[in-house]
Amino acid sequence: MAYPVSADPRAAAAVLAWYDRHRRDLPWRARPGEAADPYKVWLSEIMLQQTTVAAVKPYFAAFLARWPNVGLLAAASSEEVMRAWAGLGYYSRARNLHACAKLIMGTFGGGFPVTEAALRALPGIGPYTAAAIAAIAFGQRAAAIDGNVARVVARLFAIETPLPAANAEIKARAEAIVPGARPGDFAQAMMDLGAMVCVPKQPACGLCPVQDLCLGHASGLAASLPRKAPHPQRPLRRGAAFFVRRADGAVLVRTRPERGLLGGMVELPGTGWETDFDDALALAQAPLKAQFRKLESGIDHAFTHFALSLSIYVAEVREDKRAPNGYRWTPAHALDKEAFPGVMRKVIEAVRRSGNIVRVD
Repeated sequence: MAYPVSADPRAAAAVLAWYDRHRRDLPWRARPGEAADPYKVWLSEIMLQQTTVAAVKPYFAAFLARWPNVGLLAAASSEEVMRAWAGLGYYSRARNLHACAKLIMGTFGGGFPVTEAALRALPGIGPYTAAAIAAIAFGQRAAAIDGNVARVVARLFAIETPLPAANAEIKARAEAIVPGARPGDFAQAMMDLGAMVCVPKQPACGLCPVQDLCLGHASGLAASLPRKAPHPQRPLRRGAAFFVRRADGAVLVRTRPERGLLGGMVELPGTGWETDFDDALALAQAPLKAQFRKLESGIDHAFTHFALSLSIYVAEVREDKRAPNGYRWTPAHALDKEAFPGVMRKVIEAVRRSGNIVRVD
């Protein structure tokens, strides 16, 4: 479907003028007059996928300190990368990040592709990320549409169609207002405008540089846009985790398969995660024979498509206890350095708070 779009240059000019005065100072963002570093742009955009700026900042700094360029990142082991990523969530991003770095070095000689289409062919780079890198790092005229930008555009053009059905119109209208000059600054300006002024609730319309052009504001609909189709309720899955510690403090762990949920991450032993899980049968799935004790409180965790509730069982075994096939013992001093996802870190923290380990012979 073709949408009647406005290419009024006043919108881009007003947004860029506002950006020059109010832009956020972000560690991956080039200062005025400086050329953007494609590596920093790419790394930050991958990290920012479904993650807040505040959460990304320390991870970005740590990655940049350890791997200041794409060649060093490509040369790292997958275990190192996953360990450094641990806690940031959505772990397929880390696997794709590493695969992309290797491809950049092996196929492109260390340089990133310039065009939006070529960038989209790389691991972990979808439509938004490709457009953002193309615009910010290489000055390509591309519309980078994240949640903030989609909200600004939906309000600017009073798009009342609920998401995700409105995505096509939002894309068409966003592309129409990207200026030929400074497209990278415009992409970042739209992101900042959505994060700082055109916020989800109670937008600060009085501070908005395009208030006079905004159809959503004029119609009184701005705060209600974009509209969203109702989300189905996330199903609840349940299971059990086993915290097994040797007498010398080493903890039993295993590495998950590379593909699938939390692929390549380290985890404590556990049962399957099922909607009809029977906790009375949990100990039958324990990784080894031991005197387990159930903690009074388990943990809850939210994934994108389901919620998870885990019971926690703890036990201590002799120092000479061998790890079952597929498992290994990690020393106590190295436990916090393992590439545990957030759900496993919650389990470990719950065990530490309880101090509830049973020693057996």
